[in-house]
Amino acid sequence: MKSKTTLPVSYRLAVTSRALAAVFGGYLIASLAAVCMALWLPTSRADAVVTGMMSSFVFYLLAVLWCFACRTAWRAWFGVMLPTAAFATLAGVGLWMART
Repeated sequence: MKSKTTLPVSYRLAVTSRALAAVFGGYLIASLAAVCMALWLPTSRADAVVTGMMSSFVFYLLAVLWCFACRTAWRAWFGVMLPTAAFATLAGVGLWMART
């Protein structure tokens, strides 16, 4: 009989971490990108919102592809959190400018 070889726990945790980064990090990137586009595009408010929402699917796809293309889970998380921080900063500045 052939013995079944199981995958190490570290590998399973790395795949789980990548999946979590793809799902939750991708959602963060997509939603913040949509907010930034709605705030910063120089079109009417309705057009900017629709464009932001439609393009958020592309940002989500890119985040998921990035998470599973990286060599390590750490790099996947870093690659997701860096644009998230940039989009959050842009959204914060845009909201602050809209209030003043």
